[in-house]
Amino acid sequence: MKTARTQATFVSPIVESRRWLAGVTFADDQPLLNLSQAAPADAPPEGLRQAMAEAVLNQTSAHLYGPVLGNEDLRAALADQMSRHYDAPIAASNIAITSGCNQAFAATIQSLCAEGDAVILPTPWYFNHKMWLDMQGITTLPLPVGEGMLPEVAQADALITDRTRAIALVTPNNPCGVEYPAALLDAFFDLAQRHGLTLIVDETYRDFDSRDGAPHRLLQREDWQETLVHLYSFSKAYRLTGHRVGAIAAGPDRLSEMEKFLDTVTICPAQLGQIGAKWGIDNLDQWLAGERAEILDRRAAIQDGFAPLAAKGWQLLGLGAYFAYVAHPYEESSDVLAQRLLREAGMLLLPGTMFTPTEAPEGHRQFRIAFANVDRAGIADMLSRLANFDG
Repeated sequence: MKTARTQATFVSPIVESRRWLAGVTFADDQPLLNLSQAAPADAPPEGLRQAMAEAVLNQTSAHLYGPVLGNEDLRAALADQMSRHYDAPIAASNIAITSGCNQAFAATIQSLCAEGDAVILPTPWYFNHKMWLDMQGITTLPLPVGEGMLPEVAQADALITDRTRAIALVTPNNPCGVEYPAALLDAFFDLAQRHGLTLIVDETYRDFDSRDGAPHRLLQREDWQETLVHLYSFSKAYRLTGHRVGAIAAGPDRLSEMEKFLDTVTICPAQLGQIGAKWGIDNLDQWLAGERAEILDRRAAIQDGFAPLAAKGWQLLGLGAYFAYVAHPYEESSDVLAQRLLREAGMLLLPGTMFTPTEAPEGHRQFRIAFANVDRAGIADMLSRLANFDG
């Protein structure tokens, strides 16, 4: 008997780590520090919520089906915003709105791959990307990162076969936090173009990149629509995680293929999330700049406060966006230590084994620390607990 598609992959690390909380109690002087999920826990700004509330009460279209590829006003607004951010001419016809960025990735893969095809993923990988490929019968070609937690073009080139269809990159990276240099992305674009592949670049965390201006030149290339698919999420920018609003930038012909998939899954993205995202683009530039400054300050707090951990053998491998990626000095595997850290130090974080192939030894030495909801005081507490942990 054949197994179901879902049995081809692992349990979501977020779901699994939440199960670890069952039956665990925390001391009053050591409350839970939840460092597992890279998502803001606060509600969107009041103005955005008010715009959504008014739409619920007064806008009939907020309760109806909309276009499969998203509302025209949001597509145009995002195209204009991206044109300014990347200093590139992007049209509304290049934009599709999806029910979250995970769906954007899923739609992209469905438009590119058949069962038995292959996609290159750098490791440590974003686990939902790996899960989707598993469930579609698509082979994942792991690309272990090199120096600075960056993927290497020559290593990717060596993995390509006649069944390879795409290379998927995430920058700023999840789980490692590193920001991919523009020259590296150019080199991956050239590699994909040379082999007739699609380069998928997921920039879910682009609004928290430490660099000013366009982080790369890919969308400035005249031929980008033939090779590149760009993914984005409104969830992190405007705290819309529960409303599931993502986006794709690609050539119109590619979007037409993705439209077939999207029409059979959600029919259209939810109206309220789109209304909120459009209001955010129109009104929240300064607010978002403040959010970015706060995240960059937290990043600096980790960088500045890591010395006591380094003295005990910890390594800071990557840092940026919502993430610190670290290596521990202990003999036990990170998946075992993660549950000890929860019980003994009140910290929930994800082991590197959740971001790497089963046979990869490096995952057993690593952790992802998500600090989206931990301020400077919480970061100081986190670093102290890790420094005092007896592994």
